[in-house]
Amino acid sequence: MSSTSTRIAYETFARDAAPVTAALSAMSKAVDASGIEKPLTELLKIRASQINGCAFCIQYHLNIAREKGVPRVKLDLVAAWHEAPEYFSERERAALAYTEALTAKLHDGVSDALYEDVARQFPGEQMAFLTAAVANINAWNRIAVALRFAPPVRDEAG
Repeated sequence: MSSTSTRIAYETFARDAAPVTAALSAMSKAVDASGIEKPLTELLKIRASQINGCAFCIQYHLNIAREKGVPRVKLDLVAAWHEAPEYFSERERAALAYTEALTAKLHDGVSDALYEDVARQFPGEQMAFLTAAVANINAWNRIAVALRFAPPVRDEAG
């Protein structure tokens, strides 16, 4: 029987692998500075983390998404966004489809049709930054899952 206890705490990883944490944080800041909406990037981070089974990153990005004013209905339905398209914009749906392709279905590649759809919603350099955002959360997911970071739970009251 396997244990689910934390192997290395996030804080320990951040201290011991400070250059890695700094590099991944710099990548995230570059995406934030690109002009892609922060609520949208939080949705895709949540979705990738759900696919990867990363409790730490799901909770971490739910906390940020709430702070950024992402509507509760989107947070409740992001795992099933395909079945609830009326709650997500065309841009959000394109980003979520791309996130799933790069996270769960990468071995299948990204179809030309999906790429063209996403590129219409994320023109020019935004496509590069969207791709970097998905790559970044996948890197964090793999670190957090391997080391079993404990989720950063916040009390609902504050």
